Amino acid sequence: MTTQTGPERTVGQLVADATHDVQGIVRSEIALAKAEVSSGAKVMGKGAGLLGGAAFLGLLGLIFLFHTLARVLDIWLPISASYGIVTLLLFVVAGVLGLLGKKALEKAKPAPSRAIAEAKQTMATLKS
Repeated sequence: MTTQTGPERTVGQLVADATHDVQGIVRSEIALAKAEVSSGAKVMGKGAGLLGGAAFLGLLGLIFLFHTLARVLDIWLPISASYGIVTLLLFVVAGVLGLLGKKALEKAKPAPSRAIAEAKQTMATLKS
């Protein structure tokens, strides 16, 4: 806090200074939020890339696993029957996962109901 040796400041000057200080605080908070989001986005991008690589390698592993399963069945069955059984197994698993996914999506509420209710309440408060 500074003391002035000159004439006292007017209310308008004090309000202008307060407004300027509040604007500076808001700008600083926005800059801090931008910096946090930027650093978080970089880390998330790296993590997403690593997860994508892991998913790709996992998919390759599954392909080789099913190929191996077909070759093991080839010991007792003709090769075409072995691959046919593995293919049928994959379609059955895909169908079950598809049905489970459909049920999960039907249960989901895509509209942000809490945010909508809060916005309506805010509007009602502002109107009254």
